[in-house]
Amino acid sequence: MKRRDFIRFAAVAPVAAWCLPSLAAASRRLLILVELKGGNDGFNTVVPFADPAYARLRPRLALPRESLLEISETAGLHPSLEKLLPLWNDGGLAIVQGVGYPAPNLSHFRSIEIWDTASRSDEYLDEGWLTRFFAKRPSPPGYAADGVVVGSADLGPLAGTGARTIALANPEQFLRSARLAKSEAGASSNPSLAHILRVEHDILLSAERLKPGSDLGTSFPAGPFGAAIRTAVQLAANPEGVSVIRVTLNGFDTHANQLGTHAGLLRQLGEGLAALREGLLEVGRWNDALVATYAEFGRRPRENESRGTDHGTAAAHFVMGGPVKGGWYGAAPRLDSLDASGNPAFTVDFRSLYSTLLEGAWSVETRSLLGGQFDKLGFVQA
Repeated sequence: MKRRDFIRFAAVAPVAAWCLPSLAAASRRLLILVELKGGNDGFNTVVPFADPAYARLRPRLALPRESLLEISETAGLHPSLEKLLPLWNDGGLAIVQGVGYPAPNLSHFRSIEIWDTASRSDEYLDEGWLTRFFAKRPSPPGYAADGVVVGSADLGPLAGTGARTIALANPEQFLRSARLAKSEAGASSNPSLAHILRVEHDILLSAERLKPGSDLGTSFPAGPFGAAIRTAVQLAANPEGVSVIRVTLNGFDTHANQLGTHAGLLRQLGEGLAALREGLLEVGRWNDALVATYAEFGRRPRENESRGTDHGTAAAHFVMGGPVKGGWYGAAPRLDSLDASGNPAFTVDFRSLYSTLLEGAWSVETRSLLGGQFDKLGFVQA
């Protein structure tokens, strides 16, 4: 184990309320990643209703135009995303179309590994793309951690030993566990034991900066995702700060009977993102926050025999936050030009999304980190 080993305290109970001190000491923009685990169907999220191929490929899954939230002459949002419409109308929501990568792998395990490590599809890396970043550019002194993973023990882009990461679902349980760690760093002459004691000391220090307090005024959706969003806002309010927060919404692997399941998932997503915005505004972090969705892949345009969709190559993703310039980025995948597997070509490499987020959040050079130069998408205002 090394000095900056990650700190993990995963728990599953509902979160407690935290205090809301001022953030005058914050010195970095905050990046919040929202994982849509299972591979979201981008074609029924940002719906290309004007493309005749959409209805032709989805005789039972195509959403009626009159049900959609029209955001252009050719596309509309799924009706369950109504909570995002005001943000779109105000110019604060960016939609990045056709996000994918070359030679896609449609295995859940391998594809999320590619996204989490920002590797090529034929490349195997041990550490997450954010872990590699923090190994070179740690968070400012005084930050409680580089990153916090909320509601999951899977560290994703924060996996590896180069970042101080906390996996956290229940702040109170985290505090109780951390109190067991004795502050005796350096008390042993045994180097290995002394290192363990220092790691425990780090845990204790991190816990002391994450103290529970009064309630937030923001109303959060019920359920695990709403609780994770609440925790994310509570973390954002902490004056000692973290640089990255990741939350996960599970259940997007919609192979069968997709319509109802997908509508429920997108309702959770829309209500959760809207509450996240309100909460970040309440704690004074909206203007320095970037929030982005991602997933291991999208779904095929053609519906399957089970009234669902199978693993696909490209999907639309959302980005919001005070520095975000809303609107369309990238190009919609062409539904009239599918490959032998029935998938369209991607139009935006996911590493362009990462590169834009990293530069927008922390003004860093990304070529060496991401293994190449990727076009910036321009959704972050200077």
